[in-house]
Amino acid sequence: MNTRCILESMARRWANAENWKCFSGLKNKVKEIWIEGNISYQELEKSVAVVGSRRISQYGRQVVEKLVSQLISLRVPVVSGFMYGTDQAVHRGVIEAGGVTVAVLGWGIKYDKMEEEDKKLWNKIVDSGGVILSEWEYQTPAFWTFPARDRIMAALSTDIYVVEAAGKSGALITAEIALDLKKNVWAVPGSVFSSVSAGTNRIIADGKAKMWLPNQQLSFNLSHEVKSDSKVYSLLQKEVLTADDIAKKLNKPITDVLQELMMLTLEGKVMEREGKYQVM
Repeated sequence: MNTRCILESMARRWANAENWKCFSGLKNKVKEIWIEGNISYQELEKSVAVVGSRRISQYGRQVVEKLVSQLISLRVPVVSGFMYGTDQAVHRGVIEAGGVTVAVLGWGIKYDKMEEEDKKLWNKIVDSGGVILSEWEYQTPAFWTFPARDRIMAALSTDIYVVEAAGKSGALITAEIALDLKKNVWAVPGSVFSSVSAGTNRIIADGKAKMWLPNQQLSFNLSHEVKSDSKVYSLLQKEVLTADDIAKKLNKPITDVLQELMMLTLEGKVMEREGKYQVM
């Protein structure tokens, strides 16, 4: 891996960012953009954003993996916010799948107090053809800088996907700005018992976001089936079982089994009837 210092002269200022068409609808105007990496404005304006909770669950990680794999097949840059949790899971997933990811920072591009793991991810993003982007050069992170970052992610992207979000999550700020900009907003449904799905479930119920399901990518008309190598699914192909039965047969924690059953149900692969699960 390239071990160059990320804080030297690699970053450059893009001129006339305030004139970019994608930023024209923002109330709080973008005055300049700093970037490290090589990408054209024409490529950036085709981006999609994936955002979510910093407290990502195992369910959220499974969703990110499936969603990223679909988006990568479309050859569009995938935008996220570079924070721990969902953002970094998205960046890493895109890189591993061979795609291009755009990290929009909530601080200046030459801010020099990042964690070592963050620096490593930064280099991986750039080395894999992606970019790091910020509207500031030296700004330190602050409460107000992250909503400012969110408006850039919303403006850059044609579609915004919210994987998980608590009731007052920052991911919902991105979704609200996207709605104001007349962008497509998608949200992943989750358990009613999960605090990190309270926000996504609410914006679906309120009609603010379309429900995203793994085999139903309406905005891009993806029609391919997602094949499952799930041991749970393989087991259910042979017999009808309860979640407890599956956990015992596979020697897996019941929480892991329930999360996988939820994913399979959302995909339309299995159905539940009177506490028992079977393939569709």
